[in-house]
Amino acid sequence: MSARDRLRRRLIAYDIPDDRRRSRAARVLEGYGDRVQYSVFVVDALPAQFVSLQAALEAVLDPGEDSVLVCDLGLTATLGAEQFSFLGRSREITVDGPIII
Repeated sequence: MSARDRLRRRLIAYDIPDDRRRSRAARVLEGYGDRVQYSVFVVDALPAQFVSLQAALEAVLDPGEDSVLVCDLGLTATLGAEQFSFLGRSREITVDGPIII
């Protein structure tokens, strides 16, 4: 199985009341995926990349106040942008693999 075949798509949403931590979390997530709403991202990542993402997020979160929801949508090889629909203004979703900055 190639690395591309192991990519998993995750929908990640956060509820972070503190402006500074929220901005830091957004910057972390922007390095891994596409922002589709103000506090919602779509991330395509290999398992090791996702572990790095989790560690980076945990470093900025206050576990007593902040919440991050991670929904595993499955292998990207079986998914595409057509699984999303928007009402109103839409956002572009990258379907060609991960975005690592």
